[in-house]
Amino acid sequence: MRQHLGWVAGTAAAVLVAAGAITYAVAGDGGSSTTPGADSADAGFARDMAVHHQQAVEMSYVVRDRTDDEEVRRLAYDIAQTQANQRGMLLGWLDLWALPKVSSDAPMTWMGMGDMPSAGDGSLMPGMATDAEMKKLAGLDGRKAEVFFLQLMTDHHKGGIHMAEGCVDKCAVGVEKRLAQDMVNGQRSEIELMKDMLAERGAKPRP
Repeated sequence: MRQHLGWVAGTAAAVLVAAGAITYAVAGDGGSSTTPGADSADAGFARDMAVHHQQAVEMSYVVRDRTDDEEVRRLAYDIAQTQANQRGMLLGWLDLWALPKVSSDAPMTWMGMGDMPSAGDGSLMPGMATDAEMKKLAGLDGRKAEVFFLQLMTDHHKGGIHMAEGCVDKCAVGVEKRLAQDMVNGQRSEIELMKDMLAERGAKPRP
């Protein structure tokens, strides 16, 4: 229980640090000085990626309690910390822009993909796990939990990269474009790491 509280406290601290830096980041931005509109790519990306990141954080907490493998637990911790931090920044920008954190538009509308059929059952955007997959992960232990987590997170990162590349192309606020590019770079690196970790466990990413 104390370990779990440590994770939560660490993640909360990261979000607070990020939130404290948001005003500086926006004020010092060399990109557009115009506040984005509610239907802009900047706002759409911030809203959708905040939701996408939240599931990655939840998935990381789940596997942390399902395995004693230090390598997997360390990766899960890093993903939870990084994505909780980034999520705090995205939501903080929406606050600064006085824009709603939810929209009646379908996810991915800002990318011109609002009519994309959803997989349903919790999978709102590319790469997201379904409710059934999250429940399955929570019911596994040890090596099986490790492999399924690595497969789910690989898919999750691929979907996240697709969205982040969309922001790099379409967003107008320079600091948000740079964050999106950081996401692309970081998640590509983690995909390669997870591919190796799966191979060590006699498994592969899902097709």
